[in-house]
Amino acid sequence: MQQILFSPDQRLRQRQRYQKQHAGHDFLYHRAGEDIALRLHGITRDFPVALNLNASNGVISSVLEQAANVGKILEADSLPPLGTKENFILCQPETLPFAPGSVDLVVSVLEMHVINDLPDYLRQICTILKPDGLFLGALPGGQTLHELRTVLMQAEEEMSGGASPRVIPFADIKDMGSLLQRAGFALPVADLDNFTVQYDNLPRLMAELKGMGAANILAERKKTPTAKSVFIRAAKLYEEQFSANGKINASCEIIHMTGWSPSPDQPKALKPGSAKTSMAQAVRNPGQNKED
Repeated sequence: MQQILFSPDQRLRQRQRYQKQHAGHDFLYHRAGEDIALRLHGITRDFPVALNLNASNGVISSVLEQAANVGKILEADSLPPLGTKENFILCQPETLPFAPGSVDLVVSVLEMHVINDLPDYLRQICTILKPDGLFLGALPGGQTLHELRTVLMQAEEEMSGGASPRVIPFADIKDMGSLLQRAGFALPVADLDNFTVQYDNLPRLMAELKGMGAANILAERKKTPTAKSVFIRAAKLYEEQFSANGKINASCEIIHMTGWSPSPDQPKALKPGSAKTSMAQAVRNPGQNKED
């Protein structure tokens, strides 16, 4: 049985909160969108039908609309859009209701980190892509908010003698390429965008996370209210350990994933022993006569 790490009900409630106020808290989507735009610009082929998952805020759809090589855009999300939209599909991320081989491009931005069965999610995406279709994904990396995780744990241990999980675990880039490969993708690539955001204090950072719909959705989270003293102590620890120029630092990582659905036309690695030139010939003394 699949372990339920994230509460689907709590995830939906957080998404509803974010949808109402996303315009002031969507800078991560814009940053990820800039990278996706660059990747699409560097690809010399067209994508007649694209699917944008986690699409309700419209940021990534706007990126796709501006891409010269992207045609029709389908949008999917677990929440209905604000206003009427064509080509919008309401669905849960664990079950994508699309026919196999039905789209040319799938984009998933800042949703994969709260999927309980990420390998299955990626397998579904690979299945619904046409042969040689492209997947572009972005999710937070493992060092994201490590400062917040550290001070909350320290503060709770000091004030109450124990700590409960408060910041969700994030993926390690070393695992992403193998996950894509296991899901059936060809030519998998994962790379990292890391940066630091500064806030005036811990309450401002917490308010940002709340506005982003990024509050705690762990199934095993503590259900009772946390004492105010814990957050006061955490704020003090944050300023002592992770501040600069009168502000606190919040680390962010975005892992970008690229994979292609298999196709006979894709380049293949040569089989071992099939090279026409030996290693000895390749590294021979450049001044040596080739006929020696």
